[in-house]
Amino acid sequence: MTDTSSSNSESRIPVARRTVLIAGGATAAALAVGGAASAGALNGNRQDTAAAVCTLTREMTEGPYYLDGQYVRADISEGKPGVPLKLTLTVVDDDTCAPLRGALVELWHADALGEYSGFVGKNGHSEPDNGTFLRGGVLTNSAGVAVITSVYPGWYVGRCIHVHVKVHTGVTLTSDGHFTGGREIHTGQLFFSESVTTRVATVSPYSTNRVTRTTLARDSIYDGGGAASGLLTLSALGSSPSAGYAGSLTLGVETG
Repeated sequence: MTDTSSSNSESRIPVARRTVLIAGGATAAALAVGGAASAGALNGNRQDTAAAVCTLTREMTEGPYYLDGQYVRADISEGKPGVPLKLTLTVVDDDTCAPLRGALVELWHADALGEYSGFVGKNGHSEPDNGTFLRGGVLTNSAGVAVITSVYPGWYVGRCIHVHVKVHTGVTLTSDGHFTGGREIHTGQLFFSESVTTRVATVSPYSTNRVTRTTLARDSIYDGGGAASGLLTLSALGSSPSAGYAGSLTLGVETG
């Protein structure tokens, strides 16, 4: 059950978890289910995608391109070319809705040509590989918010455009800017509106990626569950795709 650079065989991990019910006196109220959120289309600068509130975000496969102990930093782009992307991720306890302060939100994803740092060449392109570009994470603030700047991901054989995400608690920051230890409490993926991706794909260097792009609807991992499955709410940062996008999502995680 891993990403593949040669086929569309990465299988979806079954989800055994269920949205938690919170008891209130003699009754229980079901929390809003992010899967009911509509993927919608981007209309002007707004996407009609309802945000998940107090919903357990689905776990998804880590894939083969994870590297341990990356930098703790707010900008993971390292000057890689591409459409600017600013992600705002809010981490909450799915039982209580309380924000998680000091949790490390870690991201990694492919560049505009579909190549991962540390594994360059898997998608058929030759470029410098330092093993760190488009990797890293930040600690959430008192409101449970992590803001990370990157570039819009590219695509590779067999997968739609996506960003991998992990949430760790209790990490130790090292003097050289990395992190160690802690407990991993969530592994998932973030997904992008197909209408936005279609626009981004016309911008260089994405337009030079000749690998056939797998759409969101045909992806082997994304299950159509909307925000609960990692679908970002996107807003344009300008009048053209090259100006970039802001993406947001609430990650509901189990802390116990």
